[in-house]
Amino acid sequence: MTGPRPDGLVHEGLFYRDRSELLAATVPFVREALARDEPVLVAAPADRLGLIRAGVGTDDGRVRYTDMTEAGRNPGRIIPWVLQAFLDRHADRRVRIIGEPVWAGRTEVEQPACAQLEALINSAFADRDVHILCPYDATGLAAGVIADACRTHPVLVDAEGRRPSPAFAPAQVVAGHNKPLPVPDEPVSVLRYDIGSLSQVRRFVTAHASDGALDPDRVADLQIAVTELATNSIAHAGGGGVLHVWRTGEHLVCEIQDDGWLNDPLAGRLAPRHDGIGGRGLVIVHALCDLVLVHSTAAGTTVRLHMRRDGRAGR
Repeated sequence: MTGPRPDGLVHEGLFYRDRSELLAATVPFVREALARDEPVLVAAPADRLGLIRAGVGTDDGRVRYTDMTEAGRNPGRIIPWVLQAFLDRHADRRVRIIGEPVWAGRTEVEQPACAQLEALINSAFADRDVHILCPYDATGLAAGVIADACRTHPVLVDAEGRRPSPAFAPAQVVAGHNKPLPVPDEPVSVLRYDIGSLSQVRRFVTAHASDGALDPDRVADLQIAVTELATNSIAHAGGGGVLHVWRTGEHLVCEIQDDGWLNDPLAGRLAPRHDGIGGRGLVIVHALCDLVLVHSTAAGTTVRLHMRRDGRAGR
């Protein structure tokens, strides 16, 4: 089911109904990359990863296989830490990537971030020489997930062939999922901060994280992430903000609210150049946390960080 080789970005959504349809599209995709000596990354949940690896067979170590449930547990990690990282390692060559960002185990809370990342791939890599194929389980995923996939991929692929997506509208997906975050049902602790209280922010987070049964290394990760956001508030959003902390059955949640406006949808989604100054804070936050949700308008920004309480770091 592979097609001609165009230059530049090709971003395709693959809808498969069973393992045979998945393999019929992905295995030739990988083998064609190997035949053309193109670096290829396969990032998918472990069960699909095993199927594709077995279907491809011996590759002399030329295919990189990555468990997306770990590397992409936080959807905000996928562009900078999975896709861009692989592209940058092969900056002088055309690259192929299979990336399955959504699976049946994804929660409803994670879905907007997944849709936004797929939409942003189109602008993040518009000038890169890469072919990205994104599989979707058409029988196991909700109708809304499939509808978003049609709106975030300019080309759709299934057992019938490949065709342009008439619903393609990535900017509308990004804007449509930029909604106010739901109010928590759980009790919330609140701390207002400014330039003189960053040390208090760190102590506040550490106390709640330790009490929230996070592993010690996860406590350190959360402290770094919240400090990055609070520092950004002080420097760029009116000199301060409000920190909220609560726990759910699965996560310890920290939320920063300030008067700033993240008016660039790619903010925090691309790793800055090694010689760049600034622009690293939100990328670091995505790397450290298990889920990051953002709502931003001219009236202010809310960034909500989730850390799993069962000791499993999704990295």
